[in-house]
Amino acid sequence: MADSARPVSGLAYWLPSLLAVLSAFLLWLGWPVHPAPLALVLLVAWVPYLRMEQVLGQRGASGWKVWRYTYLALVLWNLFTTYWVSYSTLGGGITAVVCNALLMSLPLTAFYHTKKRLGHLIGYISLPIYWIAFEQLHLHWFLTWPWLTLGNGFAQANQLVQWYEYTGFLGGSVWVWVVNILVFGAWFGLRSVARPLAEAGSLATRGLRVNWVWPALAVVAPIGLSYLIGSQYQEKGATAEVLVIQPNVDPFEEKFEGGSRFIPHTEQITRLLTLTEQNLTSQTKVVFWPETSLDEVYPEETINFNPNIVRLRQWLGQHPGVELITGLTSAVRYSAKETASPTARFREGVGYYDIFNAAIHLRDAAAAPEFYHKSRLVPGVEGVPPWLSAFVIDLGGAAGGLGSQEERTVYQTNTPALRIGPIICYESVYGDFVRDYVKNGATLLGIITNDGWWSDSPGHNQHLQYATLRAIETRRDIARSANTGISGFINQKGEITQRTGWWVQAVSRATVHLNTEDTFYVRHGELIGPTTQVLAVLLLVLTVVLAVQNRRAARA
Repeated sequence: MADSARPVSGLAYWLPSLLAVLSAFLLWLGWPVHPAPLALVLLVAWVPYLRMEQVLGQRGASGWKVWRYTYLALVLWNLFTTYWVSYSTLGGGITAVVCNALLMSLPLTAFYHTKKRLGHLIGYISLPIYWIAFEQLHLHWFLTWPWLTLGNGFAQANQLVQWYEYTGFLGGSVWVWVVNILVFGAWFGLRSVARPLAEAGSLATRGLRVNWVWPALAVVAPIGLSYLIGSQYQEKGATAEVLVIQPNVDPFEEKFEGGSRFIPHTEQITRLLTLTEQNLTSQTKVVFWPETSLDEVYPEETINFNPNIVRLRQWLGQHPGVELITGLTSAVRYSAKETASPTARFREGVGYYDIFNAAIHLRDAAAAPEFYHKSRLVPGVEGVPPWLSAFVIDLGGAAGGLGSQEERTVYQTNTPALRIGPIICYESVYGDFVRDYVKNGATLLGIITNDGWWSDSPGHNQHLQYATLRAIETRRDIARSANTGISGFINQKGEITQRTGWWVQAVSRATVHLNTEDTFYVRHGELIGPTTQVLAVLLLVLTVVLAVQNRRAARA
């Protein structure tokens, strides 16, 4: 159906575009890694979008036209905030921006139709429900890309969200939408939203003043609660000394075979051992090396005979009490097709096998190596089904259709209180995923990553900051070893207590606390996301039923 509104011109004509661009700009401005106070901008960043949707509705614009302006805002936000993905692969970066914006438009389109069918009050209530239901889906399906989950936006200002230990980061998404809708209702006098909060009649003449009380409370109360929790929280648990190594091997030119300045694997290991040796103390319990530090493909069934592993075991034998956790590329071969995993590859003369982006835990010579296979795989880079393997984005090393595992492995060390959850790179973006390590007994979270693909851009900084939210949600210290930086330590309040520079060789050593207590979020898991998904389905069904009834009535 064509738009039925009267023609507009001048500034009024460009108003929807300007509002869409303004929302995208504000969402970018409030995102890490801008100064922490700017995170508060997220609490009003959607107001221009809501005004845009309102203006188009008043003009009688079609749903298709509303979607076009919605997509403009979303694609710009994605572009401004995650453009750096293109530094590793231009096609992948473009795809991430275009496709993620398209997916984000789905909950906003559902909001538009629900408001149209069920009225403004239910419509605006449905908006955070649809959005957070989508965020929950985006955490668990094949095309998962939760980088722009709204709750992540407070990572650099995590002193505002210490209550994530109860809600997880989706609680931040709820906060963003509730405040934005209340501010919008107060600012533009949205009676259908405001009146349930205040009686009509004698209060109507001062409705605007009354309405502003609610968004003010919605901003101040969570911040006050957060500062109260933060001021009372103290680091918990026994202590242990941990070392994280940052070798700074260029992943494009030096790290992988085929690079123009490729460093032989034995020399890379020598660099890691030298940096470690120079910084060990008699108190050091565990050393972390980055993701894929050992990048030759190591068959797990014969790994004890690999010369590099023999070398590392001999080194550990010279330093009793020290244990090593490092990233590597490993392989598991299957005896027959029937026993192979869904991600297994096949090669003549080899048979069926899986390649893993893995972590290995090495102790003394008597202890068998322990493996963890990365489970949250990067879409289009690692998590690719066999029928799409020809289109994989190559980031060097093992890529495309990697294997994974279902459960979260926790490494028990020779120090009884020190139980480590090994987290590989992208996995640290997932709150409920990291929670499972703690449920399985982890008292320390260890992140091993590369972070050298994105040049000196916001990418590696955002990745670091997101880890602070995992510390708050689980109240666990985090040791972070990144190939090119930033490495360091995060305490249980989400404070970065040590951090290295970027693109330099560095070592960081700290005494970490080993908390054994579980937060509400760890005990009960993600409650907000699944609840909104149930509500979203009910709202969608009701919206569709009413749409069908209205169409039948119109035909009659």
